[in-house]
Amino acid sequence: MKIKAEFTFPGKLKDEPLICNICKQFAIVLSIIEASFSTDTGWAILVIVAEEPEINKTFQYLKAYGVEIENIQKIS
Repeated sequence: MKIKAEFTFPGKLKDEPLICNICKQFAIVLSIIEASFSTDTGWAILVIVAEEPEINKTFQYLKAYGVEIENIQKIS
């Protein structure tokens, strides 16, 4: 499964390596399409390729840190 989604990161996470962590912790392949981070907030458009259960676990992990995930699209 391949999905594209928009992720918004709270400013309090600016020093956390969340993107690196999800690549190590979950069986996903991740591409950063576009991103911008500041001290107040950050956002990224990511493409994730993985089995659906692995994507769901990745999303749960990020949401537990307060990351908002929007505009989820399945792509081919």
